[in-house]
Amino acid sequence: MSGSGVVRPNAGGNSGSVTGLTIRPAFNPDGDGIAALIDAVFGEYPGCVFDRDGEFPELDAVADDFKNADGRIWVAVDDADRIVGCFGVKYDDQSAEAELHKVYLDKDTRGQGLAQRMMAKALAWLGQNHPTCATVMLWTDTRFEAGHRFYEKCGFARTGERRILDDLSRSTEYQFRFDFSAYQKVLTF
Repeated sequence: MSGSGVVRPNAGGNSGSVTGLTIRPAFNPDGDGIAALIDAVFGEYPGCVFDRDGEFPELDAVADDFKNADGRIWVAVDDADRIVGCFGVKYDDQSAEAELHKVYLDKDTRGQGLAQRMMAKALAWLGQNHPTCATVMLWTDTRFEAGHRFYEKCGFARTGERRILDDLSRSTEYQFRFDFSAYQKVLTF
């Protein structure tokens, strides 16, 4: 991440390792590890309820879910192949808009640059595979304030849009957007 608040892909190679962790594409069997991670993160917030069967059925074939939406999901794993982070993006060709999904980190890995590395990997993949993408957006729970600061640090702006979900957590979410076409121009400058 540069000082300008814009995430830049790693130009120094593709080792995928951050403080002993490896970032790799997720596979369908990773759904259980991703579920455990999301459950742990939800447990940090009062009122957040993780209901895999009712609200996260896509985790049963998580890689296929992202592939079917012209996207990809990555996981960060430790030496024992335990999932400690996940980060996904889906693309809608008709609107030329991508949406971030499943952005979660184990609390012990936060603050070490892992989220920035995963964001950079997702944006680099998006630019290579969907060069006509104009914007990237996401929805995030109003309770996830550290996440809001992370997105703003990465160049996303709150749109003022809010939505209320009909879920067990009674979630309200904020929408954030990022001008991906301007980002790509900066990278090619």
